[in-house]
Amino acid sequence: MQTEPLTGLIAATFTPFDEDGNIVYDLIPSITDYLVRNKVSGIYICGSTGEGPSLTLEERKAVTEAYIESAGDRLRKVVHVGHTALQDAQNLAAHAEEKGADAISAISPYYFKPGNSTILAEFMKEAAGAAPSLPFYYYHIPSLTGVAVNPVEFLQIAADKIPNLRGMKYSDPDVSIFNDCQALMDSRFDLLYGWDEMLLSALVIDAKGAVGSTYNFAPGLYRRVIDAYEAGDLNSARVWQRKAVAMIRSITSVGGEAAIKYPMHRRGLDCGPRRLPMRQLTAEEKAEIDRRLDAMGFDEWAD
Repeated sequence: MQTEPLTGLIAATFTPFDEDGNIVYDLIPSITDYLVRNKVSGIYICGSTGEGPSLTLEERKAVTEAYIESAGDRLRKVVHVGHTALQDAQNLAAHAEEKGADAISAISPYYFKPGNSTILAEFMKEAAGAAPSLPFYYYHIPSLTGVAVNPVEFLQIAADKIPNLRGMKYSDPDVSIFNDCQALMDSRFDLLYGWDEMLLSALVIDAKGAVGSTYNFAPGLYRRVIDAYEAGDLNSARVWQRKAVAMIRSITSVGGEAAIKYPMHRRGLDCGPRRLPMRQLTAEEKAEIDRRLDAMGFDEWAD
């Protein structure tokens, strides 16, 4: 399948909730407008950041439609369709194709796990085949799925099994394996790097696109990393990347993964809490995160 590769910063979008856990669809156009203004090139919908596994099938479809409609032609739109039930993954894939997505992506089943790369490739062939006109990106995130299939081996096997396989969203800090995936089959695949803390390392080994949670509320910080690197100013790129790591640690050391959504309120886009089984932040934790971000000068470089 000949398609333009996904490049630049791709925000793994949040699903906004109210305090009762209901989806606030009316906020999605404002989120999208903010990302466009801040030169994000694409969005990754209903993935881990968007709490896709915590949404019902109908909610995932509705969130997908809201983001696709609000993004229009201004952003590349990748829809995560991964599911533990193959038929539901196919349902979501066909829906994404019908509604105008630019690509689809899927994590591995994570309860009954595929035992090897061949079985994983068979599952993904069936899921991706429900949207044959769309490029498909396997979503490798072993820290959450517990699926330790070697991504290089998967691509080698899947290359001949999945006609619309375009590449991989690689969410793991091991950039050496990411590099191996990029070099595979004369650089056949489009590799998207998905570990915000290691963006600069991925750029050094020629990553062209990256998907991340914190690109939602600090796109300016990561644009500084990219711009400095592309200008040949590696020292400045290191400084900005270290600031990104410090920012992420300032947030997650207070509330863990449950806290990663909270800084959106500083962009005037309060996306609310996360759904169970993610816990709620306390008022004291929110205040501490704000204090830390203020001390870093967050609002001066986030946009």
